[in-house]
Amino acid sequence: MGTLPDDATWAVTEFAEAELGDLRRTQRVVELATVLAQRPGASLPEACGDRAMRKAAYRFFDNTAIAPQNLLDSHVDATLTRLAPVPLVLAVQETTALDWTTHPATTGLGPLGHPAHRGLHVHTPLAFTPERVPLGLLAQQVWARAPHDVGKRATRKQRPIAEKESRKWLTRLEAVLAARVECPQTRLVSVGDREAEVYELFALERPAGVDLLIRAAWDRCVTQLEHYVWATVAARPVAATYTVQVPRRGAQPPRTATLAVRWGPLTLCPPCHRQRERLPTVPLWAVQAREEAPPAGTDPIEWRLLTTCAVHTTAEALTRVDWYACRWGVEVWHSIWQSGCRIEARPLETAERLQRCLPLSSGIAWRIFSATMLSRAVPDGPCTALLDLEEWQALYCAIHRTPTPPATPPPLRQAVHWIAQLGGFLARRGDGEPGATVLWKGFQHLTDLTSMYCIMRPVAPKRKKYG
Repeated sequence: MGTLPDDATWAVTEFAEAELGDLRRTQRVVELATVLAQRPGASLPEACGDRAMRKAAYRFFDNTAIAPQNLLDSHVDATLTRLAPVPLVLAVQETTALDWTTHPATTGLGPLGHPAHRGLHVHTPLAFTPERVPLGLLAQQVWARAPHDVGKRATRKQRPIAEKESRKWLTRLEAVLAARVECPQTRLVSVGDREAEVYELFALERPAGVDLLIRAAWDRCVTQLEHYVWATVAARPVAATYTVQVPRRGAQPPRTATLAVRWGPLTLCPPCHRQRERLPTVPLWAVQAREEAPPAGTDPIEWRLLTTCAVHTTAEALTRVDWYACRWGVEVWHSIWQSGCRIEARPLETAERLQRCLPLSSGIAWRIFSATMLSRAVPDGPCTALLDLEEWQALYCAIHRTPTPPATPPPLRQAVHWIAQLGGFLARRGDGEPGATVLWKGFQHLTDLTSMYCIMRPVAPKRKKYG
């Protein structure tokens, strides 16, 4: 990889281990990741710049010998390297729909929520530290629904799990189990929303060091005196309160919500209509966080959480709520992926080509999100954790309007604020921390600044050789 430009360091880390059958293909994917990251929201021709790079990009995405999984595996390996020293990792799983309805010529797509909309469904486990710093993807499952699958929800209870889309929760848990094998010192907790509340998932055998934290969707039967999950949790006394910041929702302004927390053990019973399968009962812990006095005209926030993680104290119950609150991070990542990287604007004409583009854009979205959260978690760390030498030097010189950078790199939080300023962040005293939108805009400006800095900086004179 010695022929690659200096600003491709992050792309080398994420994609240089891709096994694509030819070293030149691996070099090409690193080059593509680099140029797309420089202008994540640009069209492919605009991002590639010259005609040669543009043709190479289209040939790469059209190459049937390149398996999308091999591209993703390289990033997953880099993610596992970041996981290894972390004692606890939250594997937050979520499904999103990518809509290419505005590109009707694209083949291989399937119906989305509305049959008139066409696209792909993507299920991704994203690894986070408890401090909400994203470490990268653990896997990614992509599929197009068949047209005849629309309307099958009514028969879900009659079909085995192998015939349902909900089996993705079981198959993607395999990625979490694989991560545990590769990182035996790391405890992993798979976190899912109500869609993940599948009885087979709770009943699945798991090794020590892998747990589940799922938001309950169904008022299932339990062995306790109250007979059902909701009543069992409601019978518990309020043990503590938990404060959560609620973002703006439509016409409702952002607000602070106070949730009452209850917790206790319970044992789930198998669904009544599946008694013949002799499914086992499942001992779990339940944690409820409910807004007791919501503002007028708003629905109360309520999280009913079921977990295999032991909850013996109120402090542990609050920790489980805090872990679940990390789930918003995967939604932010989806927003960066779809809006910042504009993956749904790629007119690559076939689903196969799009699937070769998804791992690259996923990694780029992760990098932007990682910058946002890493600067909050370790603000005083060196910015070299995020930026290459030329990048932070160009950034410093542009912000301070000086041709000479300092000898040592600035702190991470300061550098991220400067990047955000390039994207429109005002950095006023009451503005708080910059978000992902101004950062992805700032990264685009930083690319141009770095290129010009490398061209214009003085070249050190060569030493004369004597003798």
